[in-house]
Amino acid sequence: MVLKPRGIDHRMQFMGPTGSNAVEAAMKLARATTGRREIVAFSHGFHGMTLGSLAATANDAFRHWAGVPLENILRLTFETAPGGDTAVAEYAAALRDPSSGLLPPAAFLVEVVQAEGGVNVASKEWLHEVQDLAHEVGALFIIDDIQAGVGHTGGYFSFDGMDLDPDIITLAKGLGGFGTPIAMNLNRPEVDEHWAPGAHTGTFRGQGLSFVAGTVALDRFTDEEFLAGVLSKGETMRERLEAIAAAHPDCGWEVRGRGMMQALDTGDGAFAKRVQQAAFEAGLLIGPCGSEGRVIKLIPPLTIPEDDLDEGLDLLEQAITTATEAA
Repeated sequence: MVLKPRGIDHRMQFMGPTGSNAVEAAMKLARATTGRREIVAFSHGFHGMTLGSLAATANDAFRHWAGVPLENILRLTFETAPGGDTAVAEYAAALRDPSSGLLPPAAFLVEVVQAEGGVNVASKEWLHEVQDLAHEVGALFIIDDIQAGVGHTGGYFSFDGMDLDPDIITLAKGLGGFGTPIAMNLNRPEVDEHWAPGAHTGTFRGQGLSFVAGTVALDRFTDEEFLAGVLSKGETMRERLEAIAAAHPDCGWEVRGRGMMQALDTGDGAFAKRVQQAAFEAGLLIGPCGSEGRVIKLIPPLTIPEDDLDEGLDLLEQAITTATEAA
């Protein structure tokens, strides 16, 4: 239904029912496979709140609560951040230099769309650059598709159509259909063989309700009309956000995203917070994200009726007007 049409022969692994646990398992498996410790993660990335995944998470407000050093991560600049267009090439050159003092990592961990980081969208070309370097140095290429996957960008995976071949894909969130807790990793068979029985176990890996709900949700992706609706609603979201940005030309706001994961970067965390409060008072929940919480992220259910989507976008526009007038 999902793997066979894409030529993916990965094995399914169920772990504890959170995205953070999926990332923990992926990192452990990468280290077991390669015998290396360090994992490359990227600026503005979010991978979870438990210690291993938190080490890979970039947000200092989250990292502050660890209480212990967060180690064995090498941070590179994401493509869309300042310096991101050359960071991978510079790191590659250092790895090829026998006098650089750098050793190859166990894995590269990357989001195709950085949701919590500000809805930053990586290009196909940049992702191939990361994947090629991983393969060159014998590291694993891990795509964290926990927020952007399961249909939110228009395909089942956020990297559909990009000819990428990840060693591990982490999934959670939308995998449970309507919010039931479940997480799963897809591991390449030769990588999955490095697990031993009980090496990564957990009490709630087989939560029955989540499997039933997830099966129903999975069946949606056999419906071409459903997928077309996701793309159509995503375009509606983008058009409305672009109209809002155009109505405030002096603010320099930026609209970005893919599919039904769209965002308005206001460049001002305090302003985005006012928008959030005004929206809440009007009956709409939104979550600012990105650096200093300046990005208004929209990621509604894929099944949202068009009337409800329009109403939500109307409420958002009103909230932005209210916040602008209060400035």
